[in-house]
Amino acid sequence: MFARLARAVVRHPWWTIVAWLVAAVAVIAFSPQLSTESDQGDFLPSSYESVQGMEIAQKAFPQQEDTSALIVVKRTDGAPLTTADTAKVNQIAQTLNSDKPETVQGFLAGPQTVAPNRAVQVVAVPMKGFDSDAQTKQSEAVKEIRADLKTQLNGTGLEAKVGGDVAGWVDNEDSFNQSFEIVGIATFVLIIGLILLIFRAPLAALLPILVISLTMQVAMGVIGIASKIFDFSGDQSLSTIILIVLFGIGADYYLFLMFRFRERLRAGDDKRTAMTTALERVGEVITSAAAAIAVSFLVLLLAAFGGFSALGPSLAIAVMVMGVTSLTLFPAIIVLLGPAVFWPSKAWKKQPKSSGAAALGRQVGRRPALVALVSGGLMVALAAGVFGFKADYDFAAGFPQDTESAQATKDMQKGFPPGIATPVQVFLKTENGQPISQQQIGAFSAAVKGAPGVGQIRPGEVGARDKSVARVDLLLKDNPMSNESISLVKDDLTPAVHRATPDGVRSYVSGQTAIFADINAVNNRDLSVILPVAAVLIALILALLLRSLVAPIYLVVAVLLGFTATLGSAVYVFQGAMNEPGVSFQLPIVLYLFVLAIGTDYNILMTARLREEAREGNEPRKAAALAVEHGGPTVAAAGLILAGTFSVMVLAPVSMLQQIGFSVAIGIALSAFVMSTFLVPGLTAMLGHKAWWPGHGDEPDRPTGGEPPVLHKGEYEPSGMGR
Repeated sequence: MFARLARAVVRHPWWTIVAWLVAAVAVIAFSPQLSTESDQGDFLPSSYESVQGMEIAQKAFPQQEDTSALIVVKRTDGAPLTTADTAKVNQIAQTLNSDKPETVQGFLAGPQTVAPNRAVQVVAVPMKGFDSDAQTKQSEAVKEIRADLKTQLNGTGLEAKVGGDVAGWVDNEDSFNQSFEIVGIATFVLIIGLILLIFRAPLAALLPILVISLTMQVAMGVIGIASKIFDFSGDQSLSTIILIVLFGIGADYYLFLMFRFRERLRAGDDKRTAMTTALERVGEVITSAAAAIAVSFLVLLLAAFGGFSALGPSLAIAVMVMGVTSLTLFPAIIVLLGPAVFWPSKAWKKQPKSSGAAALGRQVGRRPALVALVSGGLMVALAAGVFGFKADYDFAAGFPQDTESAQATKDMQKGFPPGIATPVQVFLKTENGQPISQQQIGAFSAAVKGAPGVGQIRPGEVGARDKSVARVDLLLKDNPMSNESISLVKDDLTPAVHRATPDGVRSYVSGQTAIFADINAVNNRDLSVILPVAAVLIALILALLLRSLVAPIYLVVAVLLGFTATLGSAVYVFQGAMNEPGVSFQLPIVLYLFVLAIGTDYNILMTARLREEAREGNEPRKAAALAVEHGGPTVAAAGLILAGTFSVMVLAPVSMLQQIGFSVAIGIALSAFVMSTFLVPGLTAMLGHKAWWPGHGDEPDRPTGGEPPVLHKGEYEPSGMGR
């Protein structure tokens, strides 16, 4: 099949390019946009109690805010607030209410908003809206409020800081944008810079940037069409994730093709023969790798958490589009350019005299058992770190602490429990649908007053539209987004609330802390389902590629070991060396996307090369040495680009991005430089012919007749990365 495809593309490169461009224009011009969701709670299944509470709240409390800001007021001299001070704060709230921004529901102040120790007074600023337009208006509202407060408080001896969710986003938006800009620029610089270093050819370096950028537009168009047909959506991070995935695998597949094309040119082939052979050999690898990654992403459809399942089809489509591009557009352009793609370098004509890859290959071939033992032992030691893994949900703590919103939170905690900004919301609903009584609300409030972790209880509020519902806010003593509070809500507070609920009434524990407690539970469930299913499907794809049952087993074990070793490394660094309370709860799924899925590329390339070298008549150890020599530079270059791109994220001033950047960079490096270069070739050389059982994948393509195989000129001469 790949031989026919290779001949068709090489014979008709212009028709291939024109057909691809026509299809691209049609898709981009007529495709709808993918709809997105932004609230984590929207992605939880409706069977979870926190979601049921939110649904009840939407009906009974239509005025309830979607998000909020808080104005924290204190005296500039640090003294307790006087009666005149609180009167001034209430007056300012009324003034702000008279001309409030569109998205703001109101400015709520009064005696109940003054701290018991009178250190601060808080003005609540509830807001409506979750979509991107509403978020823009909310951000503008925070900026407007801050400007108004400066005027209102001038000469009063009071100072105010605006905090809360929206203010935190405003203060940290620049950090996020700067971080993603750095990653985007680093991606281009690294791809261009490293390919320039490898091939010493500006055209070879610019080509993947242009083609992958266009492919991303096509992929987003196809995703938009598919989303309307199959009714799925994504979250706001989807475009960023797709960009990283496409540039990661696109650069991989481009390098797979270019290294083999250069190898064939050095062996004496003309440009058409070189590309035909290269595409025939690499096409199967690219197709298998793309299929394995796409299947890994589609397995996310099994996730109960909608944020994960929404990613699955979009990423799978993007990968398959990139696979088609790599099998058609890339080779068509390269064959038209021919050796000119390497201009002005002449190095593509020469066989390098020696290379580091050749030396590594010889070591793997001579001592495969030792190489496998050392590389496998390193991975196991790193993987042991997962036993100390703790999920961290406190986004705010990971942002810079010198912003106004962060300072507002610290000021507020001088007079109120930390949970005031993010209360645990308990919704009480009568079972018979009759109006809930103040006696029932009071009985519940009294009973839950001493519940674990509760520092303060706000007066209950009866629903505006549904009188059978009441809301009681529980303010936690500790940070409501900490691991301890999330565990407390899940394991201790929720059962205590249920026990305190009066007869004839049902209670629902909701709010952000409860939502994250449920997300914790659903995350654990999803990973326990996704990882085994993905492993089985990747093994099936490898079995089809290699016609073997043995090799896919240790390859999948190596991939899963790489995933756990990467997560363990993050635990060692962030929880151990840096003494952070936990690792971002999103990290395991990010590692699944970028390490387990994309890292499979390198194993597939190396294993296919091991089989190819065996088919040339080489015994197992020699085949391993040659596979590392010829496949190693490709894997090293691809891994270096992707790992380098993510490593730039450690410079971001946001802890979550630092963790993602470090962990993915380490994971890709382990996949490329440990698993694919040492562990997999070492194991394959140790097992020898047994690795390909029950098939005959390592049998020579032609009988050797007891003599060395006849090789093309220079085919197995060392081929260094930059020579």
